[in-house]
Amino acid sequence: MSKKNDSQKFGPGPVSKELAGLRSENVAKGISSVMPIFVKETDGAKLIDVDGNEYIDFAGGIGVVNFGHNHGEIVEAIKKQADQYIHTCFMVAAYEPYVKLASKLNSLVPGDGPMKTALFNSGAEAVENAVKLSRRFTNKTAVVSLECAFHGRTLMTMSLTSKVKPYKYGFGPFAPDIYKIPSPYCYRCRFGLSYPSCDLHCAHYLEQFLKIECAPDNVAALIAEPVQGEGGFIVPPKEYFKVLHEICKKHGILLVIDEIQSGFYRTGGVLASNYYEISPDLVTMAKSLAGGVPLSALTGRAEVMDAAGPGEIGGTYGGNPLGCAAALAVLEVAEKENIEDKARQTGKLIDDRLNAIAEKYDLVGEHRGLGAMHALELVKDAKTKEPAPESTKAITSYCHERGLILLSAGVFSNVVRLLMPVNIPEDQLNRGLDILEEAIATEQGGK
Repeated sequence: MSKKNDSQKFGPGPVSKELAGLRSENVAKGISSVMPIFVKETDGAKLIDVDGNEYIDFAGGIGVVNFGHNHGEIVEAIKKQADQYIHTCFMVAAYEPYVKLASKLNSLVPGDGPMKTALFNSGAEAVENAVKLSRRFTNKTAVVSLECAFHGRTLMTMSLTSKVKPYKYGFGPFAPDIYKIPSPYCYRCRFGLSYPSCDLHCAHYLEQFLKIECAPDNVAALIAEPVQGEGGFIVPPKEYFKVLHEICKKHGILLVIDEIQSGFYRTGGVLASNYYEISPDLVTMAKSLAGGVPLSALTGRAEVMDAAGPGEIGGTYGGNPLGCAAALAVLEVAEKENIEDKARQTGKLIDDRLNAIAEKYDLVGEHRGLGAMHALELVKDAKTKEPAPESTKAITSYCHERGLILLSAGVFSNVVRLLMPVNIPEDQLNRGLDILEEAIATEQGGK
């Protein structure tokens, strides 16, 4: 395994280049990759490619390995389960890991009264089923989502999503009876206001929307991410969701909180819903739930979850035994290793460092984050806030060439987001942040 010194650039070696040719011939063009490399092995917050280059991973499989790559106890749980059985289909012959995990999630998700859970494969599936159950329970059809939202790439979830390119362009028509309201994007407030003097106008706007756009007796649910991920790591004011929830309850609208990226200690606590002190009607979860094994969950009020009859929701692979075993191990590791404290400590280190970077470089319009979920929004001019997508691309490329994997985001493609494992060793975290600052300084100096 080789490590390059600071003067050397990382990039695809001969084996990665050979595989890239094979990929080009055989894999659909629409499946893209941020890095032009092929992975050989991973360890914690490190990724090693087939040519022996070692990278610090600030992407975490897009928020899927919050506890690090290849955590020993999670791997062992998967191996043990594979030796017993890999698949029976829960709808044919049930198994213990599914019901144990459902019980665990019912106790973790904040709620008023009895809770129930259904397990699926992907985050998009969890969202799809949240919409189905909301419509069945309320006997209403409309669903409201937020601008800057990302909920998936299926027809329904793509319709709920806001970023047109690359997720929606040319893929219409979209699912009907879907509506959008402005998101709590304080840095770019749609109403030209400033927090806190705005009195959370974006949240109270829901009342106006229900009067002029879509009557409440037609709205089944409002779905929102507690921290908007792909939209640019937009962190709403703490009181925002309480206002939304009160309006929803007043009009018999279900509040669905999408914790797919923000869950499992990414924002500090086990779920961001706890930070906002709300008890949603339904919560969608995926990504780090099973430490890398495809698994998603929909947990919520028992009466809503039971709105569908036998066979009306589910799927052949839903709640696969390997995923359930991995998820149970994730929850056990979280308690045993006090992951919540580690996530908060990591978040504090990131917060302090990015605050300093934001103060130092005019290219950074805003630093925002919650827990260990942080981002920098890059702009060409601090006053006009004109987005700087070209600089964002240059900065991420600089980092990739120096051994740091990280991703961009945002509806204007001008946000650098950080999704390293929440238990990343401090030396690797600092080295990665050093590379990021070098990239920003280089880009700003070249302007």
